[in-house]
Amino acid sequence: MVSHPSRRTVRGALVATAAVVAAALPTTPATAQPSAADALAKYNELSEKASKLNQDHLKAQGDLAAKQGELDKAKGDLANAQKAEESLRGQVDLLTEATFDGARFNQISALLVSDSQQDFLNRMSAINILAADNADALKKLQEAVDAADNATKTANEATETSKKLLGEIEQKKADLDKQLAEAKAQYQSLSASVRNQLSQVGDMSKISVPAGTAGKALEFALQQRGKQYVYGSNGPDTWDCSSLIQAAYRYAGVSIGRTSYAQAAAGRPVSVSEIKAGDIIVYYSSQSHVAMAVDGVRAVHASTEGVPVRIADIQSIGPISVVRRIEG
Repeated sequence: MVSHPSRRTVRGALVATAAVVAAALPTTPATAQPSAADALAKYNELSEKASKLNQDHLKAQGDLAAKQGELDKAKGDLANAQKAEESLRGQVDLLTEATFDGARFNQISALLVSDSQQDFLNRMSAINILAADNADALKKLQEAVDAADNATKTANEATETSKKLLGEIEQKKADLDKQLAEAKAQYQSLSASVRNQLSQVGDMSKISVPAGTAGKALEFALQQRGKQYVYGSNGPDTWDCSSLIQAAYRYAGVSIGRTSYAQAAAGRPVSVSEIKAGDIIVYYSSQSHVAMAVDGVRAVHASTEGVPVRIADIQSIGPISVVRRIEG
């Protein structure tokens, strides 16, 4: 997903580099190009939209894959039912062939060919059992075929719905890419000093992590510091925000969803005051950005293009939507 510096992060970065910006940018009239703050604010706004759209796009892909799995299962069920039907038809064919040969399996033929009353009863019992078994098998087979047909129809409809949704999201993504290109152009208009400030990797010191799953996940996330953010990337050399968190917990032996939406429902909720190392912090009402707590005040996250994976103050990243704990 396209993660991003929050408006608070932008403000913080600009405050830290205010002197640099003032010195680097010439005095301009009110009708001039947007200021560094304006350009960054617009880039931040477009990045937030791109972040949500990226998560929507990833979710649609996941939904489509799930629907395809349902379709594959339905087709498998149908194939098994068809095999069973073919097998039963073989039995029916044998009965039909026997009938044509004169072995009429009914009460009259059984009586005529029986040597005794007991022989007649034995023949009738066998005929009744065979008829009952075939009737039961045919009934079950028909039910299985009907169920498989219905499942296939449902899965096909669901797949078409997902494909349509995916197509719509692809169009939104294309529209947003155009906007994002404009924002990047504005970002490039910033002075080299300001861009350099934003590209700093920050704290790269060794940080102790707790034992257990959460600590192991945090260990992985911290090892990614300095690597670049790339829209939709899944690692290992570049990340987006939710792929970093997913990979970190995968490293710790825990499977969580690919999107920030899925990660917002992983584990169990905890309050902001309870945040500890390894917790997943999801930001914005749209839940479109995610970070991992280093401790109660810091988090590591993949922010946005032009900004590497790095540690930031938890509150500076953006408005917190939910905090999830995978372990404990």
